[in-house]
Amino acid sequence: MNNSDDVVPLDGVDHRLLALLQSDASRSNQALAEAARVSPATALRRVRRLVDAGVIERQVAIVSPSAFAGGLSAIVEVTLDHQAAERLDAFEARARGEPAVQQCYRVAPGPDFVLVLWVRDMSHYNALVQRLFSEDGNVRNVKTYFATKRAKFEPRVDFSPA
Repeated sequence: MNNSDDVVPLDGVDHRLLALLQSDASRSNQALAEAARVSPATALRRVRRLVDAGVIERQVAIVSPSAFAGGLSAIVEVTLDHQAAERLDAFEARARGEPAVQQCYRVAPGPDFVLVLWVRDMSHYNALVQRLFSEDGNVRNVKTYFATKRAKFEPRVDFSPA
C-alpha cells in the first residue's frame, strides 16, 4: 500500500482470491476464478485492484533452501550505539542492500533490528559480518542464532476472523 494509513476495503471475494493466491500464485486466471467461484473477468479485475492498491506486494517463487547443499539460515539481533533517525536509516539501507538479508525489521524494545539471513556457508556469513557489522562503527552488538531445523515456514498473512 502506498500509505500505511490507507486501508483497502476487502470483501469475501477478495479474501478468497488472496487465500488462493497465497497458497499458489502460479495458477492461471481461469483456474483462480473457478476456485474462487467468480468469473475470470472478475478475478482478473480484482487481482489487478489488489496489486494496484499494494495489498499484493509481489508474486515470487519460493525456493527451498534444501535444494542447495549446505546453506545456513540465521536470525540476527543488531543493536546500534546511536539510534538517531539518520543512523537507523543508514543501517537499514545497508541491510536491505545485502542479498543474504531476506528480512529486516526494526524492533522495540531490545535490539534495534532483527534480520533473517540465508548464506551458502560459514565463509559467506563471515564475509557478510565483516561488510555489514564490523565495518560499521555504529554497530554495538550482534547476536546470531543459527537455525538447526525449519519446523514451519508459511509466508502468508492470516486475515481470517479470530
